[in-house]
Amino acid sequence: MFTDFFLKLRDAKVPVTLKEHLTLIEGLQTGVCDWSVESFYYLSRATLVKDEIHLDKFDRVFGEVFKGIETLDPEALIANIPEEWLKKLGEKFLTEEEKRQIKALGGWEKLMETLRQRMEEQKGRHQGGSKWIGTAGTSPFGAYGYNPEGVRIGQDRNRNNRAVKVWDKREFRNLDDNVELGTRNIKVALRKLRRFARTGAASELDLPDTIRSTANNAGWLDLKLVPERHNAVKVLLFLDIGGSMDEHVKVCAELFSAVKSEFKHLEYFYFHNCPYEAMWKDNSRRWSEKLPTAEILRTYGPDYKAVFVGDASMSPYEIVQPGGSVEHFNEESGQVWLTRILEHFRRSIWINPVEEGRWNWTQSVTMIERLMGHRMFPLTLDGLDRGIRALSR
Repeated sequence: MFTDFFLKLRDAKVPVTLKEHLTLIEGLQTGVCDWSVESFYYLSRATLVKDEIHLDKFDRVFGEVFKGIETLDPEALIANIPEEWLKKLGEKFLTEEEKRQIKALGGWEKLMETLRQRMEEQKGRHQGGSKWIGTAGTSPFGAYGYNPEGVRIGQDRNRNNRAVKVWDKREFRNLDDNVELGTRNIKVALRKLRRFARTGAASELDLPDTIRSTANNAGWLDLKLVPERHNAVKVLLFLDIGGSMDEHVKVCAELFSAVKSEFKHLEYFYFHNCPYEAMWKDNSRRWSEKLPTAEILRTYGPDYKAVFVGDASMSPYEIVQPGGSVEHFNEESGQVWLTRILEHFRRSIWINPVEEGRWNWTQSVTMIERLMGHRMFPLTLDGLDRGIRALSR
């Protein structure tokens, strides 16, 4: 009953938290009020409602849940709290001022050397501190805490987007190429890039020339054939997947679906954050079936137009530092590999799903934009139009 009450308050947009939930239970257990509905009403209102503007919503939910009940059952009221709720208590949440007071260790080499030392010295689990590998603290190493430059260990997803290394195996899903677009505008924008050419054997009827030749031949039918028209544009799509890109999956899937339907000569590969020495075609097999980037450059000629799709949001170390990849040790930096790709595919652009006005907020975005020769465009209709014009030059 009480869990249902808590959830319905959340559904009604009353901002109750799990910590307030536990405070209320503690008050009941220590006898702050008796088990009458009236006493419980005043205790729960005082505990859960932080602003009087929510009193009316609280009263409506309370009346719905406890209608017809005069006395509460202690065993029914204090039910087992779901395990995932308790896990949430272990997460560290800090104000922006508190975050500014936490100092980074001072660079990539210092971070990696300190992690090696901690792994050698630490003997057990740790929580809430600023030094050891643990949880809910300000240490650079662990999970559910905060540090401006850290190594994420044992956490299922991003919280602050501050990790420079992730010591966990993560699974990404492929983008859906059958997404039904909410608008045809993306396809229309992409069609500006298409260029048709006559290729192959003469197998398509040329109706105007057939009519003209037949008339010149005194009415005797004179069929004229021409090679079939094919889309001559070749596109190579490089898709950033996982991490901070999770929030852009829908719009990127729409773009991917539109590109696949518009271009006959299309190849695509996935990467994470920054291109390195290998990419992959299937996210479920990205650890076992990687394709060397050097082989991609040998396979696809400079006549392909390269389109990168990603938010370019990462640690700067992932771009400039050998070994800086968040998931593996890369012998050469991301900027080395990106430069190689751009030197091979001279007509290349980067499409960014993040709002253009926010790019300067993230150092890595401005770094990638410079490496791209400022050929980065937002994933909007105007941005696609500008990007296509850049590819056509």
